[in-house]
Amino acid sequence: MVAALGLLVAPGAADGQEPGKISRVGFLGSRNQSDNTYLDTFRRSLQDLGWVEGKNLVIERRFAEGRLDRLPEFAAELVRLKVDVIVVGGTAPAVAARKATATVPIVVVAAGDPVALGLAKSLARPGGNVTGLSFDVALQLIPKELELLKETVPRARRIAVLSNPANPGNRLAIDNLKSIAGRLGVQLQFLEAQEPAEFENAFAAMSREGAEALFVVPDATLAFQRARLQEFVAKSRLPTMFGLREHAEVGGLMSYTVDLQDIFRRAATYVDKILRGAKASELPIEQPSKYELVINLKTAKALGLTIPQSILARADRVIR
Repeated sequence: MVAALGLLVAPGAADGQEPGKISRVGFLGSRNQSDNTYLDTFRRSLQDLGWVEGKNLVIERRFAEGRLDRLPEFAAELVRLKVDVIVVGGTAPAVAARKATATVPIVVVAAGDPVALGLAKSLARPGGNVTGLSFDVALQLIPKELELLKETVPRARRIAVLSNPANPGNRLAIDNLKSIAGRLGVQLQFLEAQEPAEFENAFAAMSREGAEALFVVPDATLAFQRARLQEFVAKSRLPTMFGLREHAEVGGLMSYTVDLQDIFRRAATYVDKILRGAKASELPIEQPSKYELVINLKTAKALGLTIPQSILARADRVIR
């Protein structure tokens, strides 16, 4: 566990902050710190708003390193440290933080539908201690992701779907996939895995059932295990659509999702407002507004797959 240590307050503290006060922000994530480039984006954005670690800010970092069962313990620890606000990256950390406290403000980033999860009364007026940015739109993008995969591999009739059973946001994702499968003329094979030890059985099942492509539901734990997961994907030679960019960067064929760097920048504005006195209950929960399609042409070549020009023209990034 890494915890930033507060130093003496220097001149230039954020306007509206009590003189001499060091604000404490808790950051709770599913991965580890070295795997979380989004934290750096968040920190830089806070600095742009006048909040500087070692001057007027301490960030207490807690990372589950892929073990979601550790999240409740870490959430409770942040509450005991009397942080002023808790920032959570993902659905499972959001649920754990909300169970740990009903009073400390919580800023969710990339969490599933906060209303359906019982974290807020509505997006416009959350009404409790949870606000931030919902990942619900990204889950609603899932039918589009399946369409892109089908357009890329038009011959595919049977598509395997891999998800993490511990992720509470998966129900909506799977329902969205089922809703479009018939129109696309594909059969879906639903499989679950949470850690590398379970990957072998999942991919063996794909092989037995004759899967012709693979769809991986976005999940922080699977992203944490992405290098090992990609080994199985490469061995299976299945064209794969991922819901997080990191997978395409380590060899996955393609990914389509919201721009997570953008929403972590926007999360800093929520923290800034709360530290200056705003109430989480009155800050509307926002939806992502930027999306990115990443294509890995090196992987396509290795698979002997030609990416349609209609897909390439829409790509925000092409890995060659």
